[in-house]
Amino acid sequence: MDDISSLLEDVDCTKLFFSDLNGRLMNLSVNKHKIDDIFADGVGFDGSSIAGFANVEHSDRILMPDGKTLWKVAFDNESVGFFIANVLNEEGAPAAVDPRTVLQDIVQVAEDEFGFRFLIGPEHEFFLLNGDEFALTDKRGFPSDVHTDRAGYFHSTPHDTGQVIRQQITDVLETCGIAYEKSHHEVTPSQHEVNLECTDPVSAADRTLLFTYIAQRIAQEHGYYASFMPKPFKEYNRNAFHMHLSIQDREGKNLFYDEASDQNLSAMARHFIAGIIRYARETSVIMASTVNSYKAYVVEKEAPIVRGWGFRNRSSMVRVPYTRSPSATRIELRNPDPAGNVYLQMATLIAMGLQGIRDQLTLSPPDKGSTYERKYQMKMWDERFLPRTFYEALVEAERSDFLKDFLGGNLYQNFMALKIQEWEEDRVHISAREQRQYLSI
Repeated sequence: MDDISSLLEDVDCTKLFFSDLNGRLMNLSVNKHKIDDIFADGVGFDGSSIAGFANVEHSDRILMPDGKTLWKVAFDNESVGFFIANVLNEEGAPAAVDPRTVLQDIVQVAEDEFGFRFLIGPEHEFFLLNGDEFALTDKRGFPSDVHTDRAGYFHSTPHDTGQVIRQQITDVLETCGIAYEKSHHEVTPSQHEVNLECTDPVSAADRTLLFTYIAQRIAQEHGYYASFMPKPFKEYNRNAFHMHLSIQDREGKNLFYDEASDQNLSAMARHFIAGIIRYARETSVIMASTVNSYKAYVVEKEAPIVRGWGFRNRSSMVRVPYTRSPSATRIELRNPDPAGNVYLQMATLIAMGLQGIRDQLTLSPPDKGSTYERKYQMKMWDERFLPRTFYEALVEAERSDFLKDFLGGNLYQNFMALKIQEWEEDRVHISAREQRQYLSI
């Protein structure tokens, strides 16, 4: 506590961060001079006002900061003491609906049951736009000047006007002790990607909250708006949230690598991938958790549409990247997007793979060629594909014993209630396109 108090001496404010079940970033400012008391007792808040956390009859919840997650975040005009917090119930036990606790628990299960330790590295994609969501709403859509550039994949300055933003984001992250691997302009105008070094799943999820906060703050300081919306533009690629994952034993050996196996991919890795494919449809609402997410699952827009896997294949849902290093042998899950709750996404990925190992599931043959070019007789309900609508994903989740058992009854029910309400609100919404299409009838 002396170290924490000392680190907080010169910050302008101290905040406790967490995420609601939708994945939205929440925070509470606290008095840094009371930090000893906060670590002893936590800070109470109204859980019924946070999406998916509680009802009004049993709404008392407690935020308990994790001392290992303290970052001093230095912006141009303010320094922030940034803590990640767990959510506790009114008795002080971990709340059943806390997404971070779900991830911590599945990581511990993997350690206790199998001796597994994970390394995970997400790819952070976002749009850097002019204006903000309020300006866009006022204009009933996107203004013509919403894009901050017309650049494309790997374009450089002066075409890539967001390079200075990406550089400042990575500079601030590095002052927090977080190293990045690479950053670049993405395929779509105004779209950017920053990849951080891999780490354990809980730290990676915590860093995702920090990354989102830093990216949006720095964009705002420059007069821009950083959006993690999955699919803002019909004609362009989406924002994805690809996750690279590998498993080590307690001695640090990569268990996905086997020199004697085909393309050096171990039997354990194949069972793990088979679990992901087996449960991909019924967990889709976790990985792609908004109505808008499913507008991205279209041919040739770099979002996977088929439940499958492949070596180096960027049209596959699960990709095994090429590497010459045994320690870098890993898988890449390509269907998530950044609108979801990162703790639930990472926990679900691990849970699917572990179940594949437990059940010794057999892996299907790898995808050959582009999955976009296959000739399918299209059907409204086709289990070869990932769900193509939010409704379809909700039906799969509603039928899923795996998801209910993994998330636990309270969290599952609260999450589904949120998502069904989101679907119902969209179902009865009359869009401008519908008016143009049908008003002349």
